[in-house]
Amino acid sequence: MLTRISHRKLWTSARRVLRPSLCRTSSAPLPSPLSHSHTFSSSAFALRSTTYAYFDFDFLHWKRHCFSTQPALELPAGKIVDVPLAQTGEGIAECELLKWHVQEGDYIEDFQPLCEVQSDKATIEITSRYKGKVAHVLHVPGDIVKVGETLLKILVDETAFPSATVGDSEITKSLHSDQVLVNESASAIAALGNSNNAELLDSDLEKRKRAAVLSTPAVRSLAKQHGIDINEVCGTGKDGRVLKEDVLNFAAKKGIIVSVSAVLDADNVEKPRGAEGYTVTPEYKSPSEDRILPLRGYQRAMVKSMSLAAKVPHFHYVDEINCNALVELKTAFQKNNPYPDVKHTFLPILVKSLSMALTKYPALNSCFKEDSMEVILKGSHNIGVAMATPNGLVVPNIKNVQSLSILEITKELARLQQLASENKLTSDDISGGTITLSNIGAIGGKFGSPLLNLPEVSIIAIGRIQKIPQFDGNGNVYPVSLMTVNVGADHRVLDGATVSRFCNEWKQLIENPELLMLHLK
Repeated sequence: MLTRISHRKLWTSARRVLRPSLCRTSSAPLPSPLSHSHTFSSSAFALRSTTYAYFDFDFLHWKRHCFSTQPALELPAGKIVDVPLAQTGEGIAECELLKWHVQEGDYIEDFQPLCEVQSDKATIEITSRYKGKVAHVLHVPGDIVKVGETLLKILVDETAFPSATVGDSEITKSLHSDQVLVNESASAIAALGNSNNAELLDSDLEKRKRAAVLSTPAVRSLAKQHGIDINEVCGTGKDGRVLKEDVLNFAAKKGIIVSVSAVLDADNVEKPRGAEGYTVTPEYKSPSEDRILPLRGYQRAMVKSMSLAAKVPHFHYVDEINCNALVELKTAFQKNNPYPDVKHTFLPILVKSLSMALTKYPALNSCFKEDSMEVILKGSHNIGVAMATPNGLVVPNIKNVQSLSILEITKELARLQQLASENKLTSDDISGGTITLSNIGAIGGKFGSPLLNLPEVSIIAIGRIQKIPQFDGNGNVYPVSLMTVNVGADHRVLDGATVSRFCNEWKQLIENPELLMLHLK
């Protein structure tokens, strides 16, 4: 048993083996450090003229002995690896970097969040596949990053990989395969046998030092702005981190800038900051000046989707719905609300009644495949609700409304609204919609003419509920709460008669909400 433990320790200590071509080799008996340890069993080793390597490092005042039958493998331990932007969804080619959760020099664990990115469809959190130290951050918040492009570089922790321990049944195989983890610096240390190799080591170490300069993206951007190679700047921060002052002092010595203090004073002027802490550009004093505003995230998605929708032949059907009973029902919900965290509104009732009408007219809950000239009638009522957020227009959808109660729709709608305001909607929240409801009345306006949210074939815009006077059959005036609805439809799939019948069905359910009880399951 002691022999096996000794063998295991010996092979573990030989993890940083060097290539035989860089060392003295011999078939003579092993030097004393090996001979003093337990002798290897002949049954476990089939050694024929086994070569060993002996390293004598006088400049480090230590000696080490190990052996190898072939060059060691270059595995990622102790190596800088690239972390690219992975594919975040079908058809996504690029994402906007929203914010970093780490910075250069931070030590990170497996699956630790690195950053947040936003595609045309959702906000995604990127996590780490490695354990190690952040070596280099390549992008700043606001950058557009292509799929496959490197986000940051990580110096992989050597301890994150399994050490090379071998048992009796594995030692013979290990002698031939040499499955030993290698640190990047091993080959460089072995090169110290002569002065030429020492120069090679110095050059190699210098390259590594230059590649591992610690600094923030803002400091790198400042160095790039002044045409300075940041690898030439001596850092005074923790662990040699290059600070802003280091770059400015270097620039002053090179004569690139006149005064460091003048630049710092100009940068210390307090600027307004947004919700995420990013600097907000102050408004121009002169209204005649042009400004360039890049479209990002949901705004870019709206450009693409509306450009496609504009090519589809639309028609619109407008009607007015009496909402007196709807107002009374909502008031009753509020007065008898056993859930203090639930706020009742008109929208969940409208969504549920819409689902009831779609059951009778499924053509409006479909999508059109132009290439095969087919219409797919959707079995699920995934009703999208357009939401105006600080980041643009987004349309998350409530899944399987036909199976939900009004209370469940209310809670799901509140969840989606909360995520939308925080810019944390997932791709599942946004994808899979079958029909869209746009409540422009929540902001203002009587009605609108909505464009389709392809590949859906219908969209409904509802205006605000207004109390106006109307005449009855006897000429008497009475108040009524009216809501204007505008149904936009794909004329390749739907015709005016179908949309009119559907709207009449929906109108009947809204004006007589007690009819909803007939369809409950």
